[in-house]
Amino acid sequence: MSARLIVSADDFGLTDGVCRAVLQGHRHGLVTATSLLAVGRSFDLAARMLADHPGLDAGAHLAIVGEDPPLLTAREIPTLVDPRGAFPLSYRTVVARGATGRLDPDDVRREFAAQLDRIAGAGVVVSHLDTHQHTHLWPSVAAVLVELALERGVPGVRTPRSSRLLPVGAPVNLLSARLRRRIERAGLVTTTTYAGLDEAGAMDAGAFRRAVSGLAGALPVTGGSIEINTHPGEAGDPDLDRFDWGGYRWSDELAMLSDPANRALVISLGYMQGSFRDLTGGTAQ
Repeated sequence: MSARLIVSADDFGLTDGVCRAVLQGHRHGLVTATSLLAVGRSFDLAARMLADHPGLDAGAHLAIVGEDPPLLTAREIPTLVDPRGAFPLSYRTVVARGATGRLDPDDVRREFAAQLDRIAGAGVVVSHLDTHQHTHLWPSVAAVLVELALERGVPGVRTPRSSRLLPVGAPVNLLSARLRRRIERAGLVTTTTYAGLDEAGAMDAGAFRRAVSGLAGALPVTGGSIEINTHPGEAGDPDLDRFDWGGYRWSDELAMLSDPANRALVISLGYMQGSFRDLTGGTAQ
């Protein structure tokens, strides 16, 4: 096998502890790429860490959901927020608003553009775009994301998918296939396949072994690429207490990423570790 394996870590900038965990996963484990959260409270720390560790590939983790506030005001993005100017906590609200015509793509564009401006202003060059809670699976959000990728010269976009069928997997994968076609028509790049949506917050050692072994069958004989998406964090991080994310086991994911046995498994399966930069002709990890 000559497939490229990208192990990504989301929410870089969410808390100081998450920043440290992502960096540990990169320096001592499997993490080759991360996604920077411009609305995160620890954004500045994350940006400094990226400047000090240029081998860590950076993407933009664009948000229109979550506990952290948007960069713009409620007056500027009225269809994305409540009267207090807060994002909804779940992607389900985005889907409901989109399905009923209450999600203005121009509002999405303004907020995403502001987040990309903040990232660029910190001197971070991104190789790919993705979204918090995968909201760019929704077509109107996907259209904005792809347009911004083209405008900003960002060559890569994540294509999440599910390994399940019902109730979530089938509709997710219909949207995923539509997103992939949009990315390819635009001349952008994405990985051949993906894991991590179903396992979010629970990508422990067992889940990783199943993913990295099972996805090999989805690859072409000549190679291809896989993204395995993770969410590492430090055990006991008090700043994570304000996030009600359904029992995320942040420290279990960090332990998995740092376990030499999992690196040995990756090598034994014949994967080449890499990043989105490799898909876009950038510097290899």
